[in-house]
Amino acid sequence: MKNVKRESSPPKVPSTMEYERRLEAAAKFILEKEAKSPPDCTEFGVTATLKPHQVEGVSWLIQKYLLGVNVVLGDEMGLGKTLQAISFLSYLKFHQGLPGPFLVLCPLSVTDGWVSEINRFTPNLEVLRYVGDKYCRQDMRKSMYDHVKKSSKGHFLPFDVLLTTYDIALVDQDFLSQIPWHYAIIDEAQRLKNPNSVLYNVLLDQFLIPRRLLITGTPIQNNLTELWALMHFCMPLVFGTLDKFLVAFKETGEGLSGLDVSNDKETYKSLKFILGAFMLRRTKSLLIESGNLVLPPLTELTVMVPLVGLQKKIYTSILRKELPGLLALSSGGSNHTSLQNIVIQLRKACSHPYLFPGIEPEPFEEGEHLVQASGKLLVLDQLLKRLHDIGHRVLLFSQMTSTLDILQDFMELRRYSYERLDGSVRAEERFAAIKNFSAKTERGLDSEVDASNAFVFMISTRAGGVGLNLVAADTVIFYEQDWNPQVDKQALQRAHRIGQISHVLSINLVTEHSVEEVILRRAERKLQLSHNVVGDNMEEKDEDRGDLRSLVFGLQRFDPEEIHSEESDNLKMVEISSLAEKVVAIRQNVEPDKEARKFKIDSSDTLRGNSSSTSLDSELDEASYLSWVEKLKEASRSSKDDKIMELGNRKNLSEEKNLRIEAARKKAEEKKLASWEAHGYRSLSVEEPIFPDDVDSSSDAGSVNFVFGDCTNPSTVSHEPAIIFSCVDDSGNWGRGGMFDALSKLSNNVPDAYHRASEFKDLHLGDLHLIKIDDSDDQQNTEESKPLWVAVAVTQSYNPRRKVPRSSISIPDLERCLAKASFSASQKSASLHMPRIGYQDGSDRSQWYTVERLLRKYSSIFAVKIFVYYYRRS
Repeated sequence: MKNVKRESSPPKVPSTMEYERRLEAAAKFILEKEAKSPPDCTEFGVTATLKPHQVEGVSWLIQKYLLGVNVVLGDEMGLGKTLQAISFLSYLKFHQGLPGPFLVLCPLSVTDGWVSEINRFTPNLEVLRYVGDKYCRQDMRKSMYDHVKKSSKGHFLPFDVLLTTYDIALVDQDFLSQIPWHYAIIDEAQRLKNPNSVLYNVLLDQFLIPRRLLITGTPIQNNLTELWALMHFCMPLVFGTLDKFLVAFKETGEGLSGLDVSNDKETYKSLKFILGAFMLRRTKSLLIESGNLVLPPLTELTVMVPLVGLQKKIYTSILRKELPGLLALSSGGSNHTSLQNIVIQLRKACSHPYLFPGIEPEPFEEGEHLVQASGKLLVLDQLLKRLHDIGHRVLLFSQMTSTLDILQDFMELRRYSYERLDGSVRAEERFAAIKNFSAKTERGLDSEVDASNAFVFMISTRAGGVGLNLVAADTVIFYEQDWNPQVDKQALQRAHRIGQISHVLSINLVTEHSVEEVILRRAERKLQLSHNVVGDNMEEKDEDRGDLRSLVFGLQRFDPEEIHSEESDNLKMVEISSLAEKVVAIRQNVEPDKEARKFKIDSSDTLRGNSSSTSLDSELDEASYLSWVEKLKEASRSSKDDKIMELGNRKNLSEEKNLRIEAARKKAEEKKLASWEAHGYRSLSVEEPIFPDDVDSSSDAGSVNFVFGDCTNPSTVSHEPAIIFSCVDDSGNWGRGGMFDALSKLSNNVPDAYHRASEFKDLHLGDLHLIKIDDSDDQQNTEESKPLWVAVAVTQSYNPRRKVPRSSISIPDLERCLAKASFSASQKSASLHMPRIGYQDGSDRSQWYTVERLLRKYSSIFAVKIFVYYYRRS
């Protein structure tokens, strides 16, 4: 690649210089104002003991408020930004005597955290959590109106702080924008980085929020446009137009892209000076260095994981399949989407082969094959075994939710207790999962008290908002890297933050000599740039395309001839076990007063400290890339494994054997039907559903309604035909208690139909029996009662020889039954009603997460209403 000499920047026009001088003058005025003595937060009702940097932060907010300046609190995550913000609101209310009201906007996932901190640390502030469905919010608005109407002065609202989400702020803007908010706080303010977004413009143009504070742990992530968006939102008149800002500081952004920083030092210094007046940014490392903060040490470890045989074959097969695209890259003919697809497929091969359909052997069942198929899972298996034995708790991050499904199967296989959080998990379940994981005792995992607590908290990297506090874990494992290294960095802060008392070990699993190693090196380079205040400023589309181009060029790290290597996976196991031993040794032997360290560890006997990664320039060499592609082509010609991606295709039985099996099946079926007819038995089993052609069968965007009550009395929540859904086993013995008694009470037809199906051998896993409830049987029936059915789903097997005769609910069979029930409901224009399947004993919420995704999926496909009942016990 040719080195292009950077042209010198043109001189700035007078208007640009005037704009820059105006910003510097404003910053100088603000910075020259002397800070007052630190406030005593107890004087205005704060019950927490603030750390020195938090007292400094509250003082800074007070000073800027008195100057009339809106600002950004940009402390690194885990330093207590929320506590500083609510302490400041308490100052406004009880020291300044301002009546409010105050508005706080934040992600739904952290609303509970805000309410908890306000109630705990500023108990004199009245907070209203303005969330819920439209009817719930309608009731809250009516309550506010009635309160104001009854108020003697006629204008006091029943709260000091209204806490809501960005989405509700948009949906209810007609109401919320009428209230004159004295102060507004926008948490996770990176949501405002796009100045063209609806949220940005509605808040700026429609809401009455002249005084505002932005809170974000990542104030500068990508480019100057995003930086300007945040600063302009705070002080529109000061920061003016985007064009002026870009012209004034564009050279700084270009310099930070790695071209030439030296020519832009003055401009960079100027921008840093200006930002210092409007933004307070502290990092843990700087506070620890200055003695203002004490945190346990953090050790970051990159573990280079080998590919196992199956992964190598799939990885090589993808490269061969994409040969035309790889060749087109060098000539510039390959498009962005094509390159992105290649990279995604290769990343899936590195994570686990079962992410590809047809690879997992059938019939699908738990077993060691799940672990043996992936180098990463082999390493994870060894690590978790050792970490569990010595009493540590783990945060396990994955980028793809489909990978979380595989990891969940692995947790079930190893019988590890766990919680799961991803984008599909409802807010209430998130809060319960976090609370359950955080409720640890001092006696460790082996104590009886902690036996029910989760050992692993599985979470998708971008789920749950970056404000989650999961300090109960002292080990963080990244199974997959995020495209943006800042996201992984934010994820790590969920464990290494104020409140953590243990040394934190971060383990990043990276597949060596693969696309993941190239991504790792790019991430290291990007994080190095982020140490600067501004971040790299390149046009986003060009940057993405350039990044992908360099990433694909880096694929030459993989040697196509490795596929022919005779090295056995047994030898790999020795290496993997050695890797795990080294990691746990670091976990156990860290010195308590040691500063944060970074290591890289691989299957050879080497442990390297933190050093700058090898330059990617060699990977951008077009000649070596083309040589590698030719080598790949040659390996493809000599290989007999071209169809490896069709590994999962079932081996066809011989035609003769198939015919014999089919004949025997037909004979047995005819005999069964003849017996049924002779005894007057008619099966109530529902046929397989017919899926609509125009619906995405992979969607889980449907709606599930959660209600209190008894699901066997659906008329209390809906006025339409209804199907009650309940799970049973295949034993033929009707149970006692709970749903069994409730359904028997509803109608004797239900247990009778179940017993009769068993008698005629009509109970099989995955069957759904739909039983009509006659009006005379329905004890809740009225003159206007709607048709009612009970769907008995056979989802559990029963074997008296087993230690626990009744199995747990089979998710594949449950899915078949839900599909049939949803299809039947759509045919009958009915709604579905059920208890919380897989959650009754409260010991394993993880199964409920899967169930809820299935409910949303079939609600979406068949357009049916589904009601899930919380049963209130007397």
